[in-house]
Amino acid sequence: MSDLAKIFKAYDIRGVVPDELDETVAEAVGAAFVGLAGAKAVVTVHDMRTSSGPLAEAFARGVTGQGADVVAGGLGSTDMLYYASSSLGLPGAMVTASHNPPKYNGIKLCRSGAKPVGQDTGLAELRDMIEQGTRDGQGTRDGQGAAGTVTREDLVGGYAGYLKKLVDLSSIRPLKVAVDAGNGMAGLTAPKVFDGLPIELVPLYFELDGTFPHHEANPIDPRNLRDLQRAVTEHGADIGLAFDGDADRCFIVDERGEIVSPSALTALIAARELAREPGATIIHNLITSRAVPEIITEHGGVPVRTRVGHSFIKAKMADEGAVFGGEHSGHFYFRDFWYADSGMLAALHALAALGGQGEPLSRLLDRYSRYSASGEINTEVTDQAVVTARVRDEFSGRPGVRLDELDGLTVDTPDWWFNVRPSNTEPLLRLNVEAADNARMAELRDEVLQIIQHGEDA
Repeated sequence: MSDLAKIFKAYDIRGVVPDELDETVAEAVGAAFVGLAGAKAVVTVHDMRTSSGPLAEAFARGVTGQGADVVAGGLGSTDMLYYASSSLGLPGAMVTASHNPPKYNGIKLCRSGAKPVGQDTGLAELRDMIEQGTRDGQGTRDGQGAAGTVTREDLVGGYAGYLKKLVDLSSIRPLKVAVDAGNGMAGLTAPKVFDGLPIELVPLYFELDGTFPHHEANPIDPRNLRDLQRAVTEHGADIGLAFDGDADRCFIVDERGEIVSPSALTALIAARELAREPGATIIHNLITSRAVPEIITEHGGVPVRTRVGHSFIKAKMADEGAVFGGEHSGHFYFRDFWYADSGMLAALHALAALGGQGEPLSRLLDRYSRYSASGEINTEVTDQAVVTARVRDEFSGRPGVRLDELDGLTVDTPDWWFNVRPSNTEPLLRLNVEAADNARMAELRDEVLQIIQHGEDA
């Protein structure tokens, strides 16, 4: 058994295949998950990576070895797993490494109803169960009685139909839509979801290929959006959509080929949800644009700020009964989708808003984009705490400055703000800066980066 501490992350299990994550580990995870979830059956879905099918089968062997059954959904997206978990009333497992390079794979777990299993909600306990079983010499087939069975079920049609019930697209105008699936799972799901809609599809990289031959399936990196930007302008598309490898995140390009901030999309969807449910609560994480809570308030909603990360967002949404939540990383969460995130559902909201009026997307989104943002900038540092403290010392006591440490360090004034927070998995500090104009943003960004880059020199 490999070192489980290396692959049990904050939100999922993830590592290099087969050095850190192999079929033996996957089978052990499946067996332990039955006990953790108290499951009589588990639903599984996997992505298109070459190792995903075998890992999903190994996970299923672990489940059935404990006497529980498996509903094997086969190829699908992570939000399809959430749909299956909730519609079938079963805990679930998604085998994917999302946007990571081909050598990686992983397992995302949820309880029935798509409730997340993270480090504080079961993953740490699951790791302890596996390690204890290994120390005691128990294999993964120590269940009593007969083995469970595996039933294969096609989930794509039900998933696509459910999403289209949540967003009214019946009266939108015809749209030309470029979609970059990045050789990931949107290549399977997008045609099913868009079928029957007045949409002319311009497909890019719909072939399922876990080697990612064209570019990384990571749309938060602008380099991976260049092909989509080019396709939008060359084909005269009304909008471009880009998905990550497991298709739970969505990024958007407007008709000019310009990248749309996920904060602007968060604000747009928030306004739509508030029109449907006045006075509702909307969740946003602390690195979304300041425009997001402003717009929520202007539309009569209640903005609630939270830490970065899907487990925090989902928990806060459930606590507050929030109708919607958005993250600057391209994750969008919906109460009517069991508080889970769905990039495809966010895309449908964008299409409904665009197709429900006659303006181009850039003009539609002007009202949701108010400030200049740096985007996320990562710097490798050895001691994240020391460098963060140096940044805090440099800015504390300045006139009009407020500090908070909800997630890393946020430094806030009426005219600008920035956040510095450590990565959960790498020796990185992540910096996000926003200001009233581009010149002030760039000046502040460079000042903070200078502190970060020399913060360990003292």
